[in-house]
Amino acid sequence: MALKGLDIFKLTPKTNCKDCGVPTCMAFAMKVAQGALLADACPHLSAEAIAQLSAATAPPMRSVTIGSGENSHTLGGETVLMRHDKTFVSKCLSAVALRDDQDEETLAGLLATAAELDYERIGERMTTDMLAVVHTKSDAATYAALVGRAQSAGRTLLLDCTDEAAARAALEVCAANKPVLNGATPENFTAFQALATEFEVALGVRANSLQELYDTVVALEGQGAQQLLLDVGTASVKEAFANAVQIRRGALSNGLRSLGYPSIVNVAALAPGNPHLAAALASLFTLKYGSIIVLERLDFALSLPLHGLRQNIFTDPQKPMKVEPGIYPLNGADENAICATTCDFALTYFMVSGELERSGVPVNLLISDAGGYSVLTSWAAGKFTASSIAAFINEQNIAEKVSNRTLVIPGKVAVLKGELEEKLPEWTIKVGPNEAIQLVKYMREVTGGVANG
Repeated sequence: MALKGLDIFKLTPKTNCKDCGVPTCMAFAMKVAQGALLADACPHLSAEAIAQLSAATAPPMRSVTIGSGENSHTLGGETVLMRHDKTFVSKCLSAVALRDDQDEETLAGLLATAAELDYERIGERMTTDMLAVVHTKSDAATYAALVGRAQSAGRTLLLDCTDEAAARAALEVCAANKPVLNGATPENFTAFQALATEFEVALGVRANSLQELYDTVVALEGQGAQQLLLDVGTASVKEAFANAVQIRRGALSNGLRSLGYPSIVNVAALAPGNPHLAAALASLFTLKYGSIIVLERLDFALSLPLHGLRQNIFTDPQKPMKVEPGIYPLNGADENAICATTCDFALTYFMVSGELERSGVPVNLLISDAGGYSVLTSWAAGKFTASSIAAFINEQNIAEKVSNRTLVIPGKVAVLKGELEEKLPEWTIKVGPNEAIQLVKYMREVTGGVANG
């Protein structure tokens, strides 16, 4: 990006500036161009210059904040099309649709499932992020009542409503929690922009074609709108996918800033009554490029693979995912259960723990800090050694927490057995199999016991 000369800074290139902490204006200009500093860090810039520089250096995709408190989320702000190019910065959100034409039993079930779905995986909370309250033909009071009921679930709301009266009634109930008002169309965008401005919420925009969507967004920006989300539509899976990709490419590759907003994908409308297709589409749009993905239902069976995929995609590829060090009791293990250890690399942990659980044998899985690498890599890097394992056992007072002094180590680091026996003389060190899949047979043989259940 080229900045138009240093005259905009009202300083000379060799002037030292103590106000912003950067030795020269040239250095400051380069840091602003690289995104390392904001233009307003310099007290000598005029408001006009700051506005000009901020617009020029802004990411091609705007960041939009929705929700409030612990349910606050940031969407957008992406700078690359492919995760491996750099990294994705704002994870997509899952939403469950609540329709005002559904019966009481269905609504109660969806709300109960949303409340129950709340667990942790590799240090990240996995839950139903949002509830999408869909207006069909109910009156404003009925819709507002459903919105109030959804709000009590403690999730960020998406108001899927194109009726101005119903939208106003709903916003009067939940505006303080900063929902998304997804209802602006080429016909009503002026009125809905006024609502979004009045209640200070993000506005979702939809249209029958991508060109219409673009023209509507341009018109909204002309009215001062900045917190927007773009609905990719529900005419067909093919069209929705094409729109999602073209919106992202248009913003990031072609410089069309009016397409530089997060996307809403209504999978519930694209695959009604088909949970298998819905799961496939949710996975597809997690990769490309849904910001809010609306589903008919989200239970643990769908959440685990879908949120696991999201966690992989929206994690810095240069930083390995790892589990927290500690004792992980499996199959109802108590202090008398045998112990096993492996590295803290998330993929290794889940493979090993899964096979250990499948064995049915109670076991305390000990995870020490191995840098987030696989077994052989962490061993080669000096992170998973006899010294580190022994230090972990001593520092965590494992001997006081478990009475069984048998420790199974991975077969690929059998070389550690002798040194571990020297460092842990009270422990019996056993070498496990090379592959996780062999653990079921091995654990049953080494314990001489019968699997639980």
